[in-house]
Amino acid sequence: MSTNKIFYKLLIATLFFGSYSCSDDLDIEPNDQIARENFFQSEADFQAATAPLYNRVWFSFNDKFYFGLGDGRSYNLYAPFSDYVYPFSDLTETGLTGPLVEAWRSFYIVIQQSNNTIAAINESSVNEETKMQYIAEARFMRGVAYWYIASLWGDAIITTSQAEIINNPIVNKSPRTDVFEFAIRDVEYAAMHLPEQAGQSGRITKYTAYGMLSRLYLSYSGLSENPNSGTRNQELLDLAQMAAATAINEGPYSLLSDYSELFMIENNNNEESMFALQWVPNGEYGVTNPHQAYFALGSEITGDDAAWGYYTRASYDILEEYERNDVRRQATWMADGDFYPEISQANGGYLVEHENTYVNVKKGVVGSTRDNPNITRMNSGLNTYMLRLGEVYLNYAEAALGNNASTSDPTALMYVNELRDRAGLAPKTSLTFEDLLHERRVELAMEGQFWYDLVRWSYYEQQEVINYIDNQERAEILPFTYDAETNTVSLDETRDVETRAVGDADASIFFLPYPESEVVQNPLLREEPVPYEFTEERLTDELF
Repeated sequence: MSTNKIFYKLLIATLFFGSYSCSDDLDIEPNDQIARENFFQSEADFQAATAPLYNRVWFSFNDKFYFGLGDGRSYNLYAPFSDYVYPFSDLTETGLTGPLVEAWRSFYIVIQQSNNTIAAINESSVNEETKMQYIAEARFMRGVAYWYIASLWGDAIITTSQAEIINNPIVNKSPRTDVFEFAIRDVEYAAMHLPEQAGQSGRITKYTAYGMLSRLYLSYSGLSENPNSGTRNQELLDLAQMAAATAINEGPYSLLSDYSELFMIENNNNEESMFALQWVPNGEYGVTNPHQAYFALGSEITGDDAAWGYYTRASYDILEEYERNDVRRQATWMADGDFYPEISQANGGYLVEHENTYVNVKKGVVGSTRDNPNITRMNSGLNTYMLRLGEVYLNYAEAALGNNASTSDPTALMYVNELRDRAGLAPKTSLTFEDLLHERRVELAMEGQFWYDLVRWSYYEQQEVINYIDNQERAEILPFTYDAETNTVSLDETRDVETRAVGDADASIFFLPYPESEVVQNPLLREEPVPYEFTEERLTDELF
């Protein structure tokens, strides 16, 4: 049975989770709960209960925030008429910005649904080993949600019980370091108790958790009281390197040989995918992936009216990043003259034919239902990558570089050069931070990651990141022409440079405002954070 069919059948479990209103994510009690003592009697019940943690609870995050923040705020993406992109790229978002509010909501839905699942599994009579495996699955999801919250808002509310929040919704937030520590504890538990092989295609494994730990340790390593210290914690860098090595060497994952095939529906849950959101073909609202509708250049691609991506484009800044002949560019961005055989197959493929003065989004654009029956209006059917092996390779290399100006570490070079070889590029003989930042940007462009790379960098070289963002010249709309054959962008001096108003690049941009509705409901969000009282130790020493 296909993965998507499995997950569709398991969506009955959403009855257990219930539905939430827009702004009461921390304190609304779910409706239509199935009695826990009746529902959790077997491993199949656990699978059903955890299945919505792979799609429905992340829907509002995936819908627009995934790329609007990850790629819009980092200025990979330029979309002057998309209110889910330009507030972030222009550094002008507020506590009322729609995608920001929806993302906060989505993260806390993930957290509270994970909490509900953990509580219900704990009450089950199923054997302890099975219970720990599925608790680990829920804790992984909760930990990832808290990593996002720590990276975006810093100080935040930590909760392990929805019932406690219902009884007392006015609660203190905890400091960012505690949010990181909580996230790491959850993902370490997952690495300890998840299975080595996925029980079903698309499910996470213990090596997924090790890969995610490489990201969390790497992020946490630079965080200190001095955001311009210039150094990172070596112990955490070592842990990031060890976690990445474990995921790479012991896990069941390998690089897909063709980069462009990573983003085709037929290759959902491929050998490189370590954690992906699982969207349901022909599914109901909340379990579908609408990205193609936001990105597609025109209806000749989608075969319907849901194709609103004409003005959603690559920034001049990201186009400058691509080296000649880097195949990742065409797999990520559509330029005049590019040809895609998988789109409009009945007509022999799709040739992009428009002016060479702009470049649109390709990644996430997959064609029409005539190309693949899993594609429907407002649902591409394409899984959303949350972690893939290519990132873990880069995490290893960055951890190996550590606080050095450069590295010739042979394993780090091997991993980076495997990515470059797949992209059709010459190998590197040494690596600098600038090399790795470049590789991360082009390897993971339009996968919602680059802003978090800049945030991680800002923990220890904040002024350098501010300078980097200033140098992107976001206030100027630079006219250019683009040569798709060589991946070269050139300023067009025959047209005028336009200007626009953007926010100031300063230390404040590394923290999003809390949603206004949440501050109204819980005024303690305005107050100083209160340390969280941990009830368990980290499992780090047992993992390595």
